[in-house]
Amino acid sequence: MTQRLSLLTVHAHPDDEASKGAPTLARYSREGVHTVLVCATGGEEGDLNNPALKEPGQPFHGLDAEATKALLATMRPDELAASARVIGFSEVEMLGYRDSGMPESPANSQHESFHMADVDEATGRLVRLIRKHQPQVMITYGDDQRGYPHPDHLKVHEISVLAFDRAGDDDWYPEHGAAWQPLKLYYSVWSRARLTAVHEALIRLRGFSPYDEKWFERPNLDHRITTRLHIADYLWARSGALRAHRTQVDERELFWFGLSDDELASTYPYEDWVLARSLVPAQRRDGELEDDLFLGVRSAARA
Repeated sequence: MTQRLSLLTVHAHPDDEASKGAPTLARYSREGVHTVLVCATGGEEGDLNNPALKEPGQPFHGLDAEATKALLATMRPDELAASARVIGFSEVEMLGYRDSGMPESPANSQHESFHMADVDEATGRLVRLIRKHQPQVMITYGDDQRGYPHPDHLKVHEISVLAFDRAGDDDWYPEHGAAWQPLKLYYSVWSRARLTAVHEALIRLRGFSPYDEKWFERPNLDHRITTRLHIADYLWARSGALRAHRTQVDERELFWFGLSDDELASTYPYEDWVLARSLVPAQRRDGELEDDLFLGVRSAARA
C-alpha cells in the first residue's frame, strides 16, 4: 500500500509559521501532503506590534500595558488558526507551554514556560505527535541561532533533534504509541542571498531598506544550504498568513510588506533549507541542491 506523505514542522510561537516556510508548506499542502504545524507556546509574551490597533475604535485603544497584554494573549490563538487556514495546514497541534519571553526576562523563570520545561518531558510531547501523524519529513530551527537566540527557539531545536531519534525507538515513551521513524530532518535558515536580494530591491524600488548593517553582521549560513525550493507561486501564503497575525504585523511596515508578492517573486522566488539528517540514500551529487523536501522519500513511501 502507498504510505501517505506527511510533513511536520515545529515552531516556537504563533506567527513563526507565517514568517518561516509558509510558501513551502502551502506548496506541499496543495500537492496533497498531510501537513502538521506544531506550536510550542501560545505567544503570551508577545508585544502589540501593530500601532493601528491602538487607534480609536480599535481593540487596544485606551488600554494600559497590563490590559493590553491580557487581551493580546486571548487573540493570538485565533490569529494562529487563521494563519494556518491560509497556509493550508491539515492539523495544528499545541505543545501546551507558556511563552518564555526574551532572554533573561522574568518570564524565563515561570514554571509553565517552555524554557523551564524538562527536556525529556517536552521531547515526549513532540514524540507523541510524531507517532500520531507519522511524518516522513520534519522541519525545525537550526543549530546555529546566533542571529536570534530566543530561549523558545533554542528549545524547539533541542527537542526536535531528540524527538527525531526517539520517535523511532520503542524504548522511549512507550505510553505515546507505536514507534515511528521520520526519514529526513531539515533546518530553516535565514539566507544571506535572500536578505541581500530583498535589501537591494527595496532600495531600488522604495528608496529605503529596513535591513541595516546589524542584519548583515549576523552569521552567513548560506554554505550550509542543501535544498532550494521554487515557491514563487505560493508567496501569497506568506503575506496572507502574516496579515492574519494582525496584532504582530503592521501592514505598513517595509520589513514585512516592502515588496509585493510579485516583486518578491521576481527578486528571490525561493525558500532555502538545510538537510540536517537523512535516513534515505543520497539523491544528489556533491554541490547539487535538492528541489524537493521529499526527494528520496516518495519512492520509499510507495514501496
